[in-house]
Amino acid sequence: MRVGNETRTGTRLGTFVLAAQFPGQGQGEALHRAVRTAQAVEDAGLDDVWLAEHHFVPYGVCPSAVTLAGLLLGRTRRIRVGTAVSVLPNTHPVTLGEQAALLHVLSDGRFSLGVGRGGPWVDLEVFGAGLAAFERDFPEALDLLLRWLREPRVDALGPRFTFREVPVVPRPDELLDVPGPEVVVACTSPKSVRLAAERGLPMLLGMHADDEEKAGMVALWRRHAREAGHDPEGAHVSVGVAQIADNRAEATETLLKALPGWLRQGLGAHTTVDGRRRSMRDPHDYTELLCALHPVGPPRLAADRLAATSERTGVTRFALMVEGSGDLAATEENVRRLGAEVLPQLV
Repeated sequence: MRVGNETRTGTRLGTFVLAAQFPGQGQGEALHRAVRTAQAVEDAGLDDVWLAEHHFVPYGVCPSAVTLAGLLLGRTRRIRVGTAVSVLPNTHPVTLGEQAALLHVLSDGRFSLGVGRGGPWVDLEVFGAGLAAFERDFPEALDLLLRWLREPRVDALGPRFTFREVPVVPRPDELLDVPGPEVVVACTSPKSVRLAAERGLPMLLGMHADDEEKAGMVALWRRHAREAGHDPEGAHVSVGVAQIADNRAEATETLLKALPGWLRQGLGAHTTVDGRRRSMRDPHDYTELLCALHPVGPPRLAADRLAATSERTGVTRFALMVEGSGDLAATEENVRRLGAEVLPQLV
């Protein structure tokens, strides 16, 4: 599968953009920083931008990752742009499939579609999907989406989706030399790992997991993929945090000043659809964990951590949150240093 320009080692160094609204900031400021970050990624020589989608919370103020992806694909020429993720229960699979096919065709294959279940949030009530879309219907929705992206005509006769056969327009396989778009599945449990593996789809692995946990998920994916007759070497994506500074203390201090307030405000705003109780990590402790797990520090340390994660897990694609300072100029400088000082060391 073609996934764009490769670096010298095959490592793909990309960014994870949430359009995070930090305390005291407006929504427009967060969205402007997201757009400028993607443009900085292109200028810095990095490979990918992965866009988050959230609804009704300041944790991220981008409600449509595919819409923002379309804008960024139009403003860039080289980088791959993906969703991380489009929340599949909130939309009809055919609607998302049509949007993904259109972006794939018009960008000459530079679009990746990341999908996930999301959470048991009030989104399910607002969009009318209901809790069953989250708890039960994700496999059916995913399979319908994949059929739409791979077949010339599609019908459906399932518990959730039923419609007569219709033609797929536009058909990506007729318009480009490569199949697509690439589909990646967010995985946080053995059940989701098996779901992705049985369909031969690579995983998006979250920033909360350490290398040991990610390695275990990759091993489980390989086993299920092999049993299903798929290539056991998937092009998985590891999500993390990156903050580059002259020393580790400076990088850590930057994140400890900004991330806890954003986490407290953003995660605290989530509302469950059914009133179930939810627990939230301590924002300060979680920030310290992220600093310990990910490339936070001087360029050499960052490169070593990325290389160590690749060696331990087999994952060579990274989506790194770079807006952890909450400041546009600092984010652009963080991206610049990733490209100029970290990427060349991944040899």
